[in-house]
Amino acid sequence: MKDQLVELISKISSGCMGAEEIDKIADEAAQAYADPAAFLAANPDINYDDTFPIPLGEWVVVGSLPETVLFQADTYPDLLQQIIDSFGKEVTFNIKPKQLQKTEPLTAMNRIQVQLSALSPETKGYVLMDFSQPLDDEMQAVLVYTTDLERVLELCAAVGIAAAGSYEALRVAVHV
Repeated sequence: MKDQLVELISKISSGCMGAEEIDKIADEAAQAYADPAAFLAANPDINYDDTFPIPLGEWVVVGSLPETVLFQADTYPDLLQQIIDSFGKEVTFNIKPKQLQKTEPLTAMNRIQVQLSALSPETKGYVLMDFSQPLDDEMQAVLVYTTDLERVLELCAAVGIAAAGSYEALRVAVHV
């Protein structure tokens, strides 16, 4: 499982995390998946209990990702601002967070996805992907290269982390 976690974290971090940091998170998460009681006993400072809706290993992965990789927000303007901040000033976005304030959720998500699809032409852009189960925020997502999307979804399924393209998932939810 550790190898799958290393590959998954590498792909969702899109170069924002070093190999050593990725390996450490994957190792801890694999231990937490394999023997949650032993992991908690060895790490008494971890604030996790049986009331959490996700397994301990998944919680370790989600809780270890930096804010430049895992985006957590209650509103679409906040989500877009976090994404913009993660790219830094060298990347220009054609939409601004305030432009999403009065739009419907599906329209806002579509605008974000269209912008992300235009970045990184060599990887066919990015896909905003719902990642795991949000614990404290309405939305919890990561960016993956479009060329990596299928593999990331396979890896998430293999390790048991819920994942789906954010726009597609919202589109399905709105039309149900």
